[in-house]
Amino acid sequence: MKKIVALAVMFLFSGTACSENYTAGFEYRSINQQPTASPERVEVIEFFWYGCPHCFYFEPTLNRWLAEKPENVEFIQIPAPLNKKWEIHTKAFYALELMGMQKKLHEKIFEAIHMKKMRLFDEKSLTDFIVQQGVDRDQFTKNMNSFAVNGKLNKARKMMKDYEVKGVPQLAINGKYITSGSMAGGNQQMIDVVNYLIAKESKK
Repeated sequence: MKKIVALAVMFLFSGTACSENYTAGFEYRSINQQPTASPERVEVIEFFWYGCPHCFYFEPTLNRWLAEKPENVEFIQIPAPLNKKWEIHTKAFYALELMGMQKKLHEKIFEAIHMKKMRLFDEKSLTDFIVQQGVDRDQFTKNMNSFAVNGKLNKARKMMKDYEVKGVPQLAINGKYITSGSMAGGNQQMIDVVNYLIAKESKK
C-alpha cells in the first residue's frame, strides 16, 4: 500500500512539473520573429559547438527528448560559428552532411574531444580524425572548401546574429524564443521549457 501511495505522489509531481508555467525574461527570452522552415510545424533549433563541454553533457538529455518529441516538431542543428576557432567545426558538420556522414560521426567527434581529449581544433587534426573513421580525405577536403559549405557557414553566421546567440548550447523555439541551461536551471529544465513553448505554439 505504501508503495502505491508513493508512486501516486511521484505521478502527481511529475504531472505538475510538465504543466508548469514559465516566464519570458527568466526561463526563456523572446526575440524578433525569425522565419521558420514550415508554418505547419513547430521548429526547434539547437545551437552548439563540438568543443563545448556543456553541449557534450547536454547530448544524452537531447537524445532522449528527440526519441519522444511531438510529431509536429521540426528539429534542426546549427553548429555555431561564434568565432574563427569554431568555424572549422561548422564547416566539418556541413561537409559531412553533404556526404551523408554527419549523423554517423556526430557523437564520435564529441567523444573524441571530451572523452579522449583529442585536440581537434584545426583543419588538419580534424580531417585526420574524420579520415580515420572511414571518410574519403579528398572528398571531405573538397566539401570543406566548397561553395555549398561556405554558403551554409555564412547562413549560420547570420543566424547567430539574428537569433542573438552569445553562447551554447541554446535552443530556439519557432523563431520566437530562446532558452538555455543557465536560464532554465539545467539540461532537463531546458527541455521542460522547450516542451512548454512547443505546447504554447501548437495551440496557435
